[in-house]
Amino acid sequence: MRNIIVNTGTTKEFFTHVRETAKQLDRGEVPKPEFTLTFEDPGDMFAVMSPARLELFRAAKSYPSSITAIAQRLHRDRSTVKKDVDILVAAGLLNVEEVPLPGHGRQKFVRAAADRIQLQAVVA
Repeated sequence: MRNIIVNTGTTKEFFTHVRETAKQLDRGEVPKPEFTLTFEDPGDMFAVMSPARLELFRAAKSYPSSITAIAQRLHRDRSTVKKDVDILVAAGLLNVEEVPLPGHGRQKFVRAAADRIQLQAVVA
């Protein structure tokens, strides 16, 4: 699994980072693999990375399972957990795959996309 950095930054900082990576590639260097999710506004970052969603990430990491099973373990409503799963999947922090159930149907199986998430926020 990979590590994910979730941080705040400006568009200018993003393009500076991309230019540095391009320079590395031009020199024939292989950049360190990374996955970074950047928000311009710390408020947006904390809206996505709420305490409940961090708890959901931890639950999916420690014991990947169905949305229903995770909701039961967290003592939360399944529909609310499903909405949070969708947000974390869109952010690249969780993966969902459909697995066949023995004898009938399919089930969505949720697992963490990383071993850890590193949160970095700069409030100016």
